[in-house]
Parts: sequence; structure tokens; C-alpha cells
Amino acid sequence: QVQLVESGGGLVQPGGSLRLSCAASGSIFSIDRMGWYRQAPGKQRELVTTITSGDSTKYADSVKGRFTISRDNAKNTVYLTMNSLKPEDTAVYYCNAIISEKLGAPGNYWGQGTQVTVSS
Repeated sequence: QVQLVESGGGLVQPGGSLRLSCAASGSIFSIDRMGWYRQAPGKQRELVTTITSGDSTKYADSVKGRFTISRDNAKNTVYLTMNSLKPEDTAVYYCNAIISEKLGAPGNYWGQGTQVTVSS
């Protein structure tokens, strides 16, 4: 079975930085797109950023210039570096990945979520 495990969330002051990590494990044959979504209280889950296997990236307008996504294919890990954090970035951040297991069709996988709180 494939699992995505996130780490790196926490409490940070406005203007601060955090780095989230998400490691995929299990019977992995290949990983296509990886990304991060977030869900604030009372709001729908929204796309933050994605990165393809060819390192093509996409960002939500609200985080462009502040957040950077990267991946380490050798470690099956995706990272989210968040700078200049704002209170409106407060949310549960979820890792997402399109993963093909050995001898299987691609599947859409989610991590358990990690809380990011931006507050003074």
C-alpha cells in the first residue's frame, strides 16, 4: 500500500517561514504529479501548488512569489517552502500525489494533513 506522510507544520509569526515535507512510501513504481492543497476552517480545500515529474510547477495566485514547491525523486519526497507567511495562510495543508503502484493503474493519494497556523 502507498502512504503519504507529511511533516513540518506548526505555529509561526506573520512574516515567518516554514518548510513542509511529504514522503511517499510503499509499492511505488512511479510518481507523476505531486502537490499541496490546503483547507482553512469553514472553507473548501484549495490548490496551493503542484509539480510534475518533469519539474513543471503551478501556483495559486495567493502564494506566488512566497511559496516554492520542489521534489526529490530519489526520496519520493515533495517539499513546500513557505516564506512571508500571512495569517490567511492558516490552514491544514494536505499532500497529494498521483502514484502508480507496481503492476497497477495510477492512483490519487492524500496525506493526513498538517496544521499551519500563522499568528502573533
